[in-house]
Amino acid sequence: MNKNIAVVILAAGKGERMKSEIPKVLHSVCGRPMIGYVFDLVKELKVSKIVTVLGYKHDEARKFIGPLVKTVTQKRLIGTADALKSALPELRNFKGTLLVLYADNPLLKKETIKKLLKYHIDNKLDATLLTSHLDKPAGYGRILRDKYSSICGIVEEKDADDFQKDIKEINTGIICFNKDSLAAVLKYIKPNNRKKEYYLTDAIKLIYEKGGLVDGVKISDTNEALGVNSRLDLARANSIMQRRINEKFMLDGITIIDPDSASIDYGVKIGLDTVIYPFTVIEKNVKIGKRCFVGPFIHLREGTRLENDVTAGNFLEVVRSSVSSGTFMKHFGYIGDSRIGRMVNIGAGTVTANFDDGKKNITVIKDKAFIGCDTVLVAPVKIGKAAKTGAGTVVTKNNDVRDGAVVVGVPARPL
Repeated sequence: MNKNIAVVILAAGKGERMKSEIPKVLHSVCGRPMIGYVFDLVKELKVSKIVTVLGYKHDEARKFIGPLVKTVTQKRLIGTADALKSALPELRNFKGTLLVLYADNPLLKKETIKKLLKYHIDNKLDATLLTSHLDKPAGYGRILRDKYSSICGIVEEKDADDFQKDIKEINTGIICFNKDSLAAVLKYIKPNNRKKEYYLTDAIKLIYEKGGLVDGVKISDTNEALGVNSRLDLARANSIMQRRINEKFMLDGITIIDPDSASIDYGVKIGLDTVIYPFTVIEKNVKIGKRCFVGPFIHLREGTRLENDVTAGNFLEVVRSSVSSGTFMKHFGYIGDSRIGRMVNIGAGTVTANFDDGKKNITVIKDKAFIGCDTVLVAPVKIGKAAKTGAGTVVTKNNDVRDGAVVVGVPARPL
């Protein structure tokens, strides 16, 4: 554990540009609230203390965070400097490096933050900024340097003059501080900008003016620093994270025919030598075994489990269902709340009708059953081992089909 490093995660903002009643940090990137990725990063850093500053709809955010992380509430959303003031009482006995992160930066990598921390600590700096160079830096604060090229401040775009707006070096928002150096200047920050907010970035100028040491570390991949402030940013972050997820799967031995059209959520498990065909959507909490063939044009929703050697696709939706090894369900249909055995054949157009008066019911299909094309299974119902249904059959609820039987018709009757 890094005993001399603490982290404050700023998660108080409403996110006006999101135009949403949901707290910004709970908007999902690849099926997971964006703040979750920041917590993953901090966990890998193994720091001594974490404080999360909440604000807008803090109760909703706190439910996701859970009781193990210390949280404080910013009573009035009047800027990032005020948010830090809210957190400092929880760090009154801490001395060392304070890393400030933002809950709407889901793309940061641990290697980048470790590099920033190392540079800050090795050089005994009072503040170290994570910076980047952008050809079109619209929307970002600009890094100001003195005649010796030392960082002397940051100006937010809304407060910048025309000359400052031409500066290409931008502030990503991620900053390491010596905790005591930050505490010494926070009280001097004033709302002297157009939005009448207390900017944490003003601390850089104040530290510089007091003779403190300020420097920056340039980020190699500017995508990491993307802050999500609008639905457009959210879509971009989702695209970048999806690329990372898909690349990781391919490096781990899964074939994805067209990574650009495969949507796979965070936390999905896929076994070795499985093939994912184009236009596949796999939601969170889905597990797929080895040597499966999935897609194209398939939607695997939460709670789906495919064991080894399952073939699933085309134009198929599966939700909250388990499918045992060797089962074949190749063509369009709907499988909901089902327990399907080994070596089952699910014919084209099969539907498990699981919804009844507000309740989701279970369909059980046992090993080696053969479900004919356009069969409708009205749950709750069980299809026995090696049983068969004829094309167009409707098996009504509670009318189970015994092992080895063959049923046909509407409603189903033994052949």
